[in-house]
Amino acid sequence: MNKKKVAIIGTVGLPANYGGWETLVDNLTLHLQDRFDITVFCSSKKYNKKLKEFNGAKLKYINLNANGIQSIPYDIISIYQSIKFADTILVLGVSGCICLPLARFFGVSKIIVNIDGIEWKRDKWNKFAKLFLKISERIAVKFAHFVITDNEGIQNYVFEKYAVKTHLIAYGGDHVLEKKNTQFSDKYDFLSANYIFSVCRIEPENNIGIILKAVSLLSSYKLVIVGNWSNSAYGSDLQRKYQKFQNLYLLDPIYDQVILGNIRTNCSLYVHGHSAGGTNPSLVEAMYLGLPIVAFDVEYNRFTTKNKSLYFKSCEQLIAILKELDNINLRKISSDMKSIALREYTWPKIAKEYANLL
Repeated sequence: MNKKKVAIIGTVGLPANYGGWETLVDNLTLHLQDRFDITVFCSSKKYNKKLKEFNGAKLKYINLNANGIQSIPYDIISIYQSIKFADTILVLGVSGCICLPLARFFGVSKIIVNIDGIEWKRDKWNKFAKLFLKISERIAVKFAHFVITDNEGIQNYVFEKYAVKTHLIAYGGDHVLEKKNTQFSDKYDFLSANYIFSVCRIEPENNIGIILKAVSLLSSYKLVIVGNWSNSAYGSDLQRKYQKFQNLYLLDPIYDQVILGNIRTNCSLYVHGHSAGGTNPSLVEAMYLGLPIVAFDVEYNRFTTKNKSLYFKSCEQLIAILKELDNINLRKISSDMKSIALREYTWPKIAKEYANLL
């Protein structure tokens, strides 16, 4: 029997070295290669060595960047090429969805769109970009055959705004490396002590300023944040302001998963400042590791953690939580996070849900 042909669009590509979308595609191709004939579109700008296949999937290259302003033509070209051969097209994100009316008119492929978070609400975009993303979101929801949302908060938003029922499929976390030791303590001296940890993009909606301010006022606590500080004026300004504090460790991105796994696994508390998006990959990964979590108090994070972590919405609230840590049952929170992740956020489960929709 011929396998159904599936094209996956909207990521940097495979092998996965860049972010959440790429990790999703890595695990989908790994788990579904026996059931589907998969083609993944990749940015030739990011791969010096261009593989023809990975995880059983064919790799097709577009000579544009997959992120930023170039993501729009990148996705449009990928969709145009896909309608020539694919039975089903899985589009990750809404950047190129402006072309879906034409794709529906000229093509016979079934189109599935994972709209990600409410991208147009992010502070990093200017007014024009927000308007474009808002229009793209509307077109994606209206012209896709099926819409995927990864969080109940996003699912509720789409139904309330567009009266469209979406398929709720979250994100897996069981790919993370657990390294419960301090083998890198010579390089990172904080590993031998209790410390708070976060890994994220340094963007306003991730509330890094609140987190840094709170811990800077509590000199007995150590905070380690791994992020892309130099990628924006916002990040650079925060780094200049807070690098003088001896209890704050502002580390650049760490791509070695063994080192990152070591630092993340050994923290005494994980702080998650994301206020936008849906089911954030970094939060799900921390849950799978069984870390005690304090998360920014928005509905997306409460849905993901099933209301069983700690929550803050201001610097003052975070300080109050940190001062009370000795009186909080962090072991219970850790256990709850792990059990939720094992039940909800494993790749075999997520892949099966995608397979049913495909």
